[in-house]
Amino acid sequence: MKRHALIATLISLRGNPRGCVYTEPLWGIPYNLYAPYISVYMIALGLSDQQIGLIVSITGSVQIVMMLLSGVVTDKLGRRRTTLIFDILAWSVPALISAVAQNFWYFLAAGLFNTIWRITFNSWSCLLVEDAEPDQLVDIYTWIYISNQLVGFAAPLAGVLIGAFSLVPTMRGLYFFAAFMFALKAFVTYWLTTETKQGMVRMEETRRQSVLSVLGEYKGVFQALLRTPQTLYTAAILLVIQITGMINGSFWAIIVTQKLHVPNQYLAIFPFVKSSIMLIFFFAAIPLINKLHFKLPLTVGFLGFVASQVLLVTAPSQSYFFLILSVFLEACSFATVGPLLDKLTVLTIDARERARILAILYMGIILLSSPFGWIAGTLSAINKGFPFVLSIILYAAGAGLAYRIGTLSQRSSAPVELAPAEKGR
Repeated sequence: MKRHALIATLISLRGNPRGCVYTEPLWGIPYNLYAPYISVYMIALGLSDQQIGLIVSITGSVQIVMMLLSGVVTDKLGRRRTTLIFDILAWSVPALISAVAQNFWYFLAAGLFNTIWRITFNSWSCLLVEDAEPDQLVDIYTWIYISNQLVGFAAPLAGVLIGAFSLVPTMRGLYFFAAFMFALKAFVTYWLTTETKQGMVRMEETRRQSVLSVLGEYKGVFQALLRTPQTLYTAAILLVIQITGMINGSFWAIIVTQKLHVPNQYLAIFPFVKSSIMLIFFFAAIPLINKLHFKLPLTVGFLGFVASQVLLVTAPSQSYFFLILSVFLEACSFATVGPLLDKLTVLTIDARERARILAILYMGIILLSSPFGWIAGTLSAINKGFPFVLSIILYAAGAGLAYRIGTLSQRSSAPVELAPAEKGR
């Protein structure tokens, strides 16, 4: 019996992709156990809403600096070593601080350490894809998404433990468990991987340069980036996803409970439904989508997002049919757009400057998206559906951008599907 394409890819993975994909649950399981309860844990230890908001604001600003430094650190230390060191600093250390937290200052310290994830995100992304086979990229990213969806099913276990032992003791235990698992994941990933070819090149090129000297070269990298239309279109699509993700993450529960009048106790059903749909879609549709040029599925995916938001905004009160249909379309669209956009990000970036270009792109995305939290909040105060009208406009723009970059790729003599290693020569 012929194996499913995704299963065949998972079994056939070798080298760095295998080391990164296989170890992802070691991070996902502990994170999903404590993540839903972070804010209520803070409140239980005496923090106010204003203090929680202050931590978010401070750490958000520091993330911009970490994103700027991420390219330099990744190039100087190498993808593999940076991932080991900064995974521990970004995840294990703040988990330990949170496990013994007593007041605002503990959580602020944990939050500041956690901002380092912007550095390890850059290095890990390079480690995952730089030596990967280009035709496996969509499947590789699909498995990352599948892993994150599967481990989400472990989250209800935390609720059971909290029911048995109460919130604060359970959260302290989960944080200690997470600190150990995050460190284990970092060391196992290091053991299963090797430094990438481009990583070794950049380590040698920057070995005698100071951090300030390498930072000074960002100007030239940025100027080259501005002359690369496909990368700019990809960056614009990433910005759309960042802003709409922020809107949905902050205001979905509000519109569902306050406008559609769905009881709070039913909210947990919808993420479960969404994860289930995405998992089915990954296995049923991604192998077929992977055979197509990205232009059509990426454009259709964004149009699916538009339809899901229209249904959400226009749904009558307590219309579970409309809400489930909206969740269904959103899940299918995300399962389509996510892996394709990740592949597009890899293949539209000059492999020789991947680390620094990623740093510039994500720093720009953070800066440009930051006002939209306030904008969406202001819109929500006027009408609970208005933030999602903004999402509809942005998703429609995403569809246009996807169609445009797909057209450029089809017309180009050097298409987007060109292997990263070949582009870097």
